[in-house]
Amino acid sequence: MLLSALDFIALVFFFVSWVGYSLFARKRAKTTHCLSSILCTLRIDWMQTVMHKDNQIADASLIGNVERTVTFFASSTVLVLAGVITVLAHSEEVVEVLNELPLTPPSSPIMVQFQLAVLAMIFIYAFFKFTWSIRQFGFVSVLLGASVKYQQQNRSEEERVAFANHAAKVLDQSGHEYNKGLRTYYFALAYLAWFLHPLMLIVASSIVVVILYRREYNSRVLRHLLATHGFEPGKK
Repeated sequence: MLLSALDFIALVFFFVSWVGYSLFARKRAKTTHCLSSILCTLRIDWMQTVMHKDNQIADASLIGNVERTVTFFASSTVLVLAGVITVLAHSEEVVEVLNELPLTPPSSPIMVQFQLAVLAMIFIYAFFKFTWSIRQFGFVSVLLGASVKYQQQNRSEEERVAFANHAAKVLDQSGHEYNKGLRTYYFALAYLAWFLHPLMLIVASSIVVVILYRREYNSRVLRHLLATHGFEPGKK
């Protein structure tokens, strides 16, 4: 059997923690003030402000800066994938190194190859999330260009608000995809603990969940962001 009972439990715990936290965060953001909810509000404010500006040079520059950051992560993910594939071709040497580490259970080339294959799939997922985020930020740039007609032509305030809300939604979705890519990196770091011991994977996954929760629901920067609209962490 490729996976022992403990390895199987640890791997299942890892994916349940990852997927479970993602679903939990998405659902709770609808009822609780958090980074996701306040950033959505601020993005709406931003796009509504754009509707009353003569030019969007500064706004386009801001979008470009974020897009370059996401592009950096997408490029880095390709390099990481190349490294994982390279290590996959030398799995026997990896096994020798792991078996020399203290408190590490005996491993085999097939087991290490499986672990590396799963790690590669994790980073492939991250790559797709980052590239989709890049495309959506490109869509936001198009919307910024199209918003000029709302200053050059007589448009009602209702039309401006509707356009701003739709643009903010696209911008918000871009940010969510970027966040999913970053979250994948967090859990990929936790996944590396599996190479040492399956129990380490369980512990590392739990630690990542706690870190993500504290940052998204109980961080100092969250309190300052919420204060811009007179909100406090907790229920809406």
